[in-house]
Amino acid sequence: MIPDSPIGPGIGEGLPGIGSGLPGDGRRTRRPTAPPQYVLTEDTPVYVISVAAELSGLHPQTLRQYDRLGLVSPDRTAGRGRRYSARDIQQLREVQRLSQDEGINLAGIKRIIELENQVTALQSRIGELVDSLEGATSALQQREAAVHASYRRDLVPYQPPAQSSALVVWRPKR
Repeated sequence: MIPDSPIGPGIGEGLPGIGSGLPGDGRRTRRPTAPPQYVLTEDTPVYVISVAAELSGLHPQTLRQYDRLGLVSPDRTAGRGRRYSARDIQQLREVQRLSQDEGINLAGIKRIIELENQVTALQSRIGELVDSLEGATSALQQREAAVHASYRRDLVPYQPPAQSSALVVWRPKR
């Protein structure tokens, strides 16, 4: 029986090339798979203009115009062809919604997109500053703890005497 067989137990038993897994018996061994070199994210440009137009519900010429106006900026191939990402498709749909449902002109939409990008960048910067502040606070607390730990415990702190109304009698030595 092949324990890791993708086709099920018992299949392939007794066939040439499949054996006990010992060297020289002809059995194929699994090679460690290399990690994928290319990971798809929503920012990966994969869609050509015709597919992007179909996914967004717009005409390809409209996509070209939006690119010229700077509303959506797809990546370019070596041959200058446009490649759209999932984020670009989402932005195309948002431009269409703002234009058709809200009645905003393209210049207004461009300004809205610029302001949204600015807000996103500022939020990212705030996150970086908060992380930096937390790191500095932690370092300061560690230094303060180190200073407190270095105090000598055999010393008694000086405390000035309290104001007293006690009467002291002085007697000279004879």
